[in-house]
Amino acid sequence: MRKFLFMALSLLAVVSLLAACGPRPTEPPATEETEEATAPPPEVFKAGMVTDVGGIDDKSFNATSWQGMKMAEEELGVEVAYLESQQQADYAANITQFLDQDYDMIVTVGFLLGDDTLTFAKENPDTYFAIVDYAYEEQLDNLLGLTFATDEAAFLAGYLAAGMSKTGKVGTFGGIEIPPVTIFMVGFENGVKYYNEQHGTNVEVLGMDLYVGNFESTDDGRRAGEDLISEGADIIMPVAGPVGLGTAAAIKDNPGTMLIGVDTDWCVSAAEYCDVTLTSVMKNMHVAVRDAIKMAIEGTF
Repeated sequence: MRKFLFMALSLLAVVSLLAACGPRPTEPPATEETEEATAPPPEVFKAGMVTDVGGIDDKSFNATSWQGMKMAEEELGVEVAYLESQQQADYAANITQFLDQDYDMIVTVGFLLGDDTLTFAKENPDTYFAIVDYAYEEQLDNLLGLTFATDEAAFLAGYLAAGMSKTGKVGTFGGIEIPPVTIFMVGFENGVKYYNEQHGTNVEVLGMDLYVGNFESTDDGRRAGEDLISEGADIIMPVAGPVGLGTAAAIKDNPGTMLIGVDTDWCVSAAEYCDVTLTSVMKNMHVAVRDAIKMAIEGTF
């Protein structure tokens, strides 16, 4: 493991001594030529990111995590790179590729990479690992799980949706039934329930048991959105990465319905749907990724 990010360059100089002999001034001895010691350039901290399926430009967790890597490059002078996972079988191979290239730190993105990340962290104690959306009970000195209290922000979104709904029905659905997804949905539902308690209303939440089974298919997102709209939901929060773009398209085709984005500000990441976006539940994964890299560099991991 490289222990320091920066190495100071030093100059070695040979200092000549001036001597005088006798009472009369004499010519000073010739000075020795100053020599500069050559030092190797400082070693750059290298951090690689392994995406989940969905691509680096998924407008969701992969893209936002990569933004954090680029922040580290700009602010900390880190050399960054990414490898895209097309399927779950790519996770281990992509991590191995960064290890073979002697990267100082590997950031993995998504709950589904949890097992592989733990395995490689145990086998490579001199390499730092951080994973987005996974918390480990087992603690390793070189492994950091980056998790987010998105249920709190989703609670507010649910409260807002309940207050804005004209039909008395709002909807949500997930990509895959895993904790980083369900935490959004439960928080959203709790916000709706709290609104009902405070205002004596009976706004329903549809789709709490609806999962499309992936984070890639916008067609699945459109179908899920259309199904919820047909059941009366006029505000929908898809928790499925790029799948939600299909839901946004369905909402745009159905006037009077609105979207709640997740992970990022959808008025920025999916600006074409800003006019139908009520609000977004943001995770700021980019900040967490940048901070994790900074901790590794500073030795406070």
